[in-house]
Amino acid sequence: MFLKGDRCYSDKCAIERRSYGPGQHGQNRFRKLSDYAVQLREKQKVKYMYGMLEGQFRNFFHKAEKLKGVTGDHLLMMLERRLDNVVYRLGFASSRDQARQLVRHNHFQVNGRKANIPSFQVSVGDVISLKEKSRKNEVIVDNLEGVARRGVSSWLELDAPNFQATVKALPSREEITMPIQEQLIVELYSK
Repeated sequence: MFLKGDRCYSDKCAIERRSYGPGQHGQNRFRKLSDYAVQLREKQKVKYMYGMLEGQFRNFFHKAEKLKGVTGDHLLMMLERRLDNVVYRLGFASSRDQARQLVRHNHFQVNGRKANIPSFQVSVGDVISLKEKSRKNEVIVDNLEGVARRGVSSWLELDAPNFQATVKALPSREEITMPIQEQLIVELYSK
């Protein structure tokens, strides 16, 4: 579920590898999933991908539903703008779980102010910086060295030598390359 960081970008990703169940009889029991099962599985996948609980995810959906435009796109944009996800996208962490922990442990500031809430929504023009005492953290330094390999999203601008980044624009649906079918989530919550 994209929790392993770089592993799901390789051929060893457990999610993309096979479409049947584990074990000796996994291939024999292929049955068509109901529409509800497909919708639920998609919602669970996105929820686990971003490391959220059900209530929090539902609140994000209801906020996205109130905005004008396509609800699914708004939901994904709100999920992408979470501080823990932005820290992961910038390359300060190798996974969203690690990014969440770094945020909770007060390693980051937003616009010069302490930010230790992973669900904090960043806005255009916000400056995310690593605190001075955290700049020698080996885990963060190692992760930043791997940024060149993974790249940074186009809506973010990273200044690696100064350990800070700027939000240039809001993320668009085209920039979210993960295999998410947000329409299934909207259909599930619309019942």
